[in-house]
Amino acid sequence: MSGTRTRLNTADRKTLLLRATCHVIARRGVRGLRVEDVAAKAEVSTTLLYYHFTNRAGLLAATMEYVNDRAGSYTAAPAGLTGRQQLLHQLLAEFQDTDEVRDNSAVWNEFRATAVFDPSLHDIAKAATGTWNADIADTIARGQADGSIGSGVDPGSTAERLTALVEGLSNRWLTGMLGTDRAHQQVRTALDKECPLGS
Repeated sequence: MSGTRTRLNTADRKTLLLRATCHVIARRGVRGLRVEDVAAKAEVSTTLLYYHFTNRAGLLAATMEYVNDRAGSYTAAPAGLTGRQQLLHQLLAEFQDTDEVRDNSAVWNEFRATAVFDPSLHDIAKAATGTWNADIADTIARGQADGSIGSGVDPGSTAERLTALVEGLSNRWLTGMLGTDRAHQQVRTALDKECPLGS
């Protein structure tokens, strides 16, 4: 073994650092996040971390964006589904027994909780929530357009209730008070009530 390490391009280095940040936040919280711990987890120098993100605030903002993008990739529905089927897929995919999904959920919950006491995180949490609500509202509207969701459903307010439900269930799911199957069942029940089938 030569001991040489493969050189990563800039995008891959940033992804490595953001993944390490998620790992640290999921286990120590936002308040417990230290740049040195992220650098150690990623096996890089703190100088590299500051080079890419400028400071701790920049790292946190980039991490929230990364969490949103990563959630978008694992909740993306396959082609050919109705809007309602796509909506169900998006919501159920928030509860998967994988480290990636659990870390994502933990980081998201940490950001929301810490933003209560840290005004510097308000805008980050608000923007991420707005993006998620908008994505879900778009899917509901798509379901109305294809007839799989009733026309009387208000996409914006319904999306807000459904995402709030997922956030609440997520806390219980992460702590083991709610199993994945039960979380899925609750999502299905809520979807039946919030988004009745189109006529």
